[in-house]
Amino acid sequence: MIPVYILIGLLVVVLLLVMWAVGIYNRLVALRNRFRNAFSQIDVQLKRRYDLIPNLVETAKGYMKHERETLEAVINARNQAASAGQAAAQKPGDPSAMKSLGQAEGQLNGALGRLFALSENYPDLKANQNMLALQEELTSTENKVAFSRQAYNDAVMTYNTQREVFPNVIFAGMFNFQPAEFFEIEDAGQREAPKVAF
Repeated sequence: MIPVYILIGLLVVVLLLVMWAVGIYNRLVALRNRFRNAFSQIDVQLKRRYDLIPNLVETAKGYMKHERETLEAVINARNQAASAGQAAAQKPGDPSAMKSLGQAEGQLNGALGRLFALSENYPDLKANQNMLALQEELTSTENKVAFSRQAYNDAVMTYNTQREVFPNVIFAGMFNFQPAEFFEIEDAGQREAPKVAF
């Protein structure tokens, strides 16, 4: 028969191991929730941006009657980016959703860049008060998107680091903590926010 003090010692060791595993699990859950929350902040700013774009196009439409293709390209890119944003919001950190969002945002930035470049040819548009107000709001929103993207990527880095270090990697695999994907725009030329100066 095993002495009682050895059984108590084994029980204490097992209890400590269980508490340690629970601590690792809870830390991974907290970090996963942090990057999901960070993505929801991006989502809020992207939705605000997507809401501004139709107003921008409508304001420009009156002045840029001969630039229909550019205006339609902006709206199409906006719709694709909004759709990709909704898909990414359902699965923040999912590699395919984040890649699609990055590509859609890159296309939208390119379309907006072409719109702003063409608007330089329309002095009345550049002086329009609605356009100036939209420019200011869009610039502010672009800055907020950039800050939110940085906070999200920082949270993803912390989460991925914690799930990859030993012994967390063992528990991450057992409890299906998948790696999260950064929010990056793939085309280096599209990494910059569109210039909104008039």
